[in-house]
Amino acid sequence: MLAKTLFGFEDILAKELTQLGAMKVEKGVRNVTFEGDKGFMYKANLGIRTAIKILKPIHSFRVTKEEDLYKNIKNMKWEDYLKSTGSLAVDATVHNSVFTHSQYTALKTKDAIVDRFRDIDGTRPDVDLRFPDLKINVHIDRQKCTISLDTSGESLHRRGYKTATNIAPINEVLAAGLIMMSGWDGQSDFMDPMCGSGTMLAEAAMIACNIPPNLMRKEFAFERWTDWDVELFEKIEESLLKKTRDFHHKIMGYDKSPSAIVKAKENIKNAHLDEFVHIQHEDFFKTQKSGDEKLHMVFNPPYGERLENLNVEEFYGNIGSTLKHGYPNTNAWLITSNMEALKSVGLRPSRKIKVFNAKLEARLVKYEMYEGSKKTHKQ
Repeated sequence: MLAKTLFGFEDILAKELTQLGAMKVEKGVRNVTFEGDKGFMYKANLGIRTAIKILKPIHSFRVTKEEDLYKNIKNMKWEDYLKSTGSLAVDATVHNSVFTHSQYTALKTKDAIVDRFRDIDGTRPDVDLRFPDLKINVHIDRQKCTISLDTSGESLHRRGYKTATNIAPINEVLAAGLIMMSGWDGQSDFMDPMCGSGTMLAEAAMIACNIPPNLMRKEFAFERWTDWDVELFEKIEESLLKKTRDFHHKIMGYDKSPSAIVKAKENIKNAHLDEFVHIQHEDFFKTQKSGDEKLHMVFNPPYGERLENLNVEEFYGNIGSTLKHGYPNTNAWLITSNMEALKSVGLRPSRKIKVFNAKLEARLVKYEMYEGSKKTHKQ
């Protein structure tokens, strides 16, 4: 199988798969390949935090011209995977001089499958882009074509708990990956001081309690397959739920927008995480840390892209001074695509990791705030 992920997340995804029990785990670019049985396919879809999709390759062949694609696909035994009365959808990715258009490639693939069914018994499956019985992925890289079944369906970042979103919400897979990259393990208090619709808080709570991220999803693509085994799926679900753990610290979210607070509370409630997460209407720049306990902070401040009236320099300057004066004994991580704005923070980051937020190249940076000055801390 192949798990797709975001740029820079290959290491954490490989680690997640290994810990879950995958065999022959190998990292690629924006993906990790691995081996496992049907039960593991169910388990990976339910339990992996940093995968966007899990594909199951079923055939590969060489393509040098258009006919190669049509012929090879038509020769595959699609009746093993789909009834002639069923429905299908095809998506394609192409890196090839002959096939330059992914939609055209998908159309050719669909034609070949439909023609095979028509030849066998005169009926043909329908195309259903929203809820197909079988979702097929075609990947052409130079002269190699790989045909896979999409086991997930809708992208796995759609966990199912978010009904309300704010402007520029962070993708759930990105949020989970950033929190894992920051090294948070649920052994301290956690805070998102600009929590928006609460994604970071929900992902942090699920990581802390080891709750499978995709329990709330309405459906996975494999539930429509001819070999769907509901008993096995429920057994896998039960075994993952037995591995959840207690959490003895606090997860806190602030936002200065009242509407964001309402949305965040609603999403946290949907995710059944309200016993772990506390959300308050606060302007972070007017707050300070309570208590001496270690605090772990991960947040996604505005980058200035969608907020015209934001004075970015002043805003990022305020982040720096609030951390410096109000948050001793804190590891603060933030993600931004605004590299200029980072200079205004006025603190030296101890780590900088290149990541992408959608199409925007960004940096995940870490600021270590000590008790007293850094010099006395080192001594």
